Amino acid sequence: MKKIIKKFIPQKIFTSIEPTGHKLEAIAHSFKNGRPAKDMRVIGVTGTNGKTTTCFMIHKMLRQAGYNVALMTTVAYGVNDDIKSQKSHVTTLSSPELNRRLADMRQQGAEWLVLETTSHALAQSRTWGIPFEIAVLTNVTHEHLDYHGTFEKYAQAKRKMFELAGKNPKGYAVVNADDPLGEDFLQTTGRGVSYGIDKGELRAEKLQLASDGSSYVAKIEDQTYQISCHLPGKFNVSNSLATIAVGRHLGLSVEKIEQGIAKLESVEGRMVNLKAGQNFNVVIDFAHTPDSFEKLLSDLRQTTKGKLIVLFGSAGRRDESKRGAQGEIAGKYADELVLTEEDDRDIDGRLILDQIAEGAKRSGKQRDKDMFLILNRSEAIQFAMTRAQSPDDTVVLLGKGHEKTIERADGEHPWDELSEAKKAIQALK
Repeated sequence: MKKIIKKFIPQKIFTSIEPTGHKLEAIAHSFKNGRPAKDMRVIGVTGTNGKTTTCFMIHKMLRQAGYNVALMTTVAYGVNDDIKSQKSHVTTLSSPELNRRLADMRQQGAEWLVLETTSHALAQSRTWGIPFEIAVLTNVTHEHLDYHGTFEKYAQAKRKMFELAGKNPKGYAVVNADDPLGEDFLQTTGRGVSYGIDKGELRAEKLQLASDGSSYVAKIEDQTYQISCHLPGKFNVSNSLATIAVGRHLGLSVEKIEQGIAKLESVEGRMVNLKAGQNFNVVIDFAHTPDSFEKLLSDLRQTTKGKLIVLFGSAGRRDESKRGAQGEIAGKYADELVLTEEDDRDIDGRLILDQIAEGAKRSGKQRDKDMFLILNRSEAIQFAMTRAQSPDDTVVLLGKGHEKTIERADGEHPWDELSEAKKAIQALK
């Protein structure tokens, strides 16, 4: 129905009325399902990067502390330890499906909900009726400008969750002080705490990074936490700091918080270290924004003694302006680049690769020397594996992570990045 309406209404008019339509739909389906979230205590996590991992950390911590807690993220959803894989590419579901799942979670006894919340969902009021109590901000960087138009509108959409938390008598904000907009989001809610590696009330000290995780001391006022995080990367230190802040606000003991973070071994499609008998390192991650490239690749550059080979693409029908930046950042840190498809949809994949390549050239990369353009992703992954020669080398596959389909001009096709990587490694033998 939406596609039919879009054909007959000018784009500007449709864009202006679309949020109202989404809001009315959300209200209708919330009441149809008996206002399923009204009695839940909701922790919303928003940001450009790190949302999924932070949700998983908070969920694990609350489960270890004995809470009945539901989880809804890009990767998975469910109640307590019954977590199912998410098949859809959408993070925050459409209102009908979202409310159906919330009703099911309520029936299963969920008292808490950890909800990954996107700017699209907030702008379209898809989360109407969800009483955000704790609002968590990971960061706000360049993304989704194809939809929002400007960075300011993108930030304002995310700020809506903090406004909603501010209206809740128990409302509380947890914000990343290392992000330039952190303080603004904190003031929007009016009550809360900041965290960060370089700034913030809750700080990480004595940081030790390794290829399989990190350890550090977190301090706030007179409290100290000895943190062991099994997810590698400095960005996951930030995600775990947000988790500590949530646990502290809820009155969890130091031991419960430390144990909760330490218990999370991995998140599907997020910094997965693949071991399939190869004599080099393989990392799979969902990173697909300039900011996530900067954070992830700078960390991997520090921990990779040999050659760093990075494979990625950039989605069609999405923010074109980030493609050159992706290429430039990846070119800065990687020894070699393999550019390939990533949900090209009905856009010419060669055009997308050319746009990424232009950015990579600014970092000194040259085609067919240390930058290779291979449109078919399976073939590209096979080629990338052949470029690693030493146990010190690392191949990094970015952009697909947990996703189970890849979108091409003729529709969706089944996809499993982990399986494709394993097949490519087997082919080497």
